[in-house]
Amino acid sequence: MRPQRLWRVLDDANYLHVIDRSEQQLAKLLGLVLVVVMAAATVQLVVEVALAFTAEGTPWLEAKLTKVLGDLLNLLIALEVLQNITSYLRRHVVQIELVLLTAMTAVARKVIVLPPGAEGKPALLAGLGVAVLALAGAYWLVRSLTLKKPPARTGPAIRIRAPHR
Repeated sequence: MRPQRLWRVLDDANYLHVIDRSEQQLAKLLGLVLVVVMAAATVQLVVEVALAFTAEGTPWLEAKLTKVLGDLLNLLIALEVLQNITSYLRRHVVQIELVLLTAMTAVARKVIVLPPGAEGKPALLAGLGVAVLALAGAYWLVRSLTLKKPPARTGPAIRIRAPHR
């Protein structure tokens, strides 16, 4: 490759175009992989629940229910991650609100499926509490700033003339 051609490829505009296209292709690939994983996890969850319903004496109020709830919430989190990816592909920006909501769902899942005896671990409970408060505060802050921001102009710029003296 000639040096001039190499410098043309490394030009800021061309380089950023290559990076942007690479990000888009990787996001599409990640979305596709996530859809396959979610489909497999959904089939597995449906089979587990069907087998549990047909088995005699299934203890639904014990660990089995917590596991099913955890699996359902994992699928919900995966759906939210897929929404993050598709939103990025549509708008070419990471929507921080979606990311924060996904993180809040993940923390809520952790709280819901806490194993028995977790109440004896005050550091874990305090950490989850701090995470909930931090995420809720960050979401409130981002949301309030988003609501206060004026809508973006889409028309041509207004030309202002200087006053005559």
